[in-house]
Amino acid sequence: MKHWLKRGLTSLAVVAGVVLGLMVVGSEPAHAEKTYTIGTVDTFEPFEIQDKNGTYNGKNPGIEIEMLREIAKHEGFKYNLKIMSFNATLTALEAGQIDASMGGMSVTDERKAKIDFSKSYYTDGVVMAVPENSKITKLSQLKGKTVDVKSGTASAIYANSVKDKYGFKVKYFNTSNTMWNDVMNGNAAATFDDGPVLQYGIRNGIKLKIVTKEINSTPVAMGVKKGQNQELLNKLNDGITWLKETGRMQKIINKYTKGDAAKTETDSDRSVWGLIKSNKDALLSGLGETLLLTVVGVALAILFGVILGVMGISDRKIFSSISSVIIYIFRGMPMIVLAFFIYIGMPSVIGHKIPLFTAGILTLMLDEGAYVGAIVKGGFQAVDRGQWEAARSLGLPYYKTLVKVIMPQGIKIMVPSLVNQLIITLKDTSILSAIGVMELTQTGTVIIARNMEGFKIWLIIGVIYIIIITLLTWLSNYVQRKMA
Repeated sequence: MKHWLKRGLTSLAVVAGVVLGLMVVGSEPAHAEKTYTIGTVDTFEPFEIQDKNGTYNGKNPGIEIEMLREIAKHEGFKYNLKIMSFNATLTALEAGQIDASMGGMSVTDERKAKIDFSKSYYTDGVVMAVPENSKITKLSQLKGKTVDVKSGTASAIYANSVKDKYGFKVKYFNTSNTMWNDVMNGNAAATFDDGPVLQYGIRNGIKLKIVTKEINSTPVAMGVKKGQNQELLNKLNDGITWLKETGRMQKIINKYTKGDAAKTETDSDRSVWGLIKSNKDALLSGLGETLLLTVVGVALAILFGVILGVMGISDRKIFSSISSVIIYIFRGMPMIVLAFFIYIGMPSVIGHKIPLFTAGILTLMLDEGAYVGAIVKGGFQAVDRGQWEAARSLGLPYYKTLVKVIMPQGIKIMVPSLVNQLIITLKDTSILSAIGVMELTQTGTVIIARNMEGFKIWLIIGVIYIIIITLLTWLSNYVQRKMA
């Protein structure tokens, strides 16, 4: 028994080592890079425009990306972009995961308490847009209706400041395109968004119309964590000043608001098959990331879960209690909360950045591992107690009884549930898009932001998921037949 407990503790120590190793490997002290990490959003035209591969390496990457390219070249620094939702960029900035944030970010008094802003390079205002056939032309007509906004933005702040006055409800979204489609589908009466962003969307096929002048105009700037990264802030300020003095800044802005880049590159064939062909590289890349996350995440989750399950059936109260507590915590915590905690919360505690892929794997391991642990524990407990007693009466020690008698029977019981958990893990990888992991769902979001073909792209991605899950189900049935 003692020998088995030592093995269990050793295994648990190995898993703990893997967790800590994943947190540290590939990471660096939060503010030691010579190459700066800049957080930005994935869908915010004309400020950020991704290419077909979901990157900002194209010819027309948007106002802020092109501006950053010029500044970096002039000031002599390099940068890496981390793409995530707007709210996540602000949280990541506060946690030290990124050195600076941008994404059409309005300068507000509330943000000034946490952020040191660069010089402004654009003045942005909020406008209201409604469906093309709507008769709404002013805010007073919104009483009793729902208005869509993007969370964390100046538009959301403005909407909340006037919602009681005009009697409307507010609904929140993470991306402009999803929000606009919600309004076009009749689920909301109107939307508030940044003027340039809505104008760009309308030029590129969004069936909305702007019915107000710009309201509550605010300066737009980049930002660093308050009191930190002053060297980067100085470089940004010097670069912005240089761009303005040379006329390059206005040239960039005109390019995306009036010039050739004012319309997004569109797919020539807008059929489902045409969209598949034109976006196949991005879709395959997203699928590959999803499958890699699933395979590695499931492997570690099974290792973690088996240890938890074996500890859970121990006759030593301390081990069964530890197992129960760990399973309870990670099964009870929403996966998206765990992902944000690991990727954005932990760096401020350990003093190191956690690579994005590593954060995704750790999230899957802990979340899915807790469920696997419960499955393993239940599978072993489902084996008739008489099997234990018979083996022990024959003189078999605890460890051999577990390995030779209980495990073979328990595994047969567990297989259907474990395969089902594998399928759940595959689908759960989509949640990691919230922290910027470029898996299949996030890839779809990027493509839709460019071509506005929400229905067709989500149909394609849904079919891909169904095909993969069908293959896994066939595999499950085959394994069960072989083990019967």
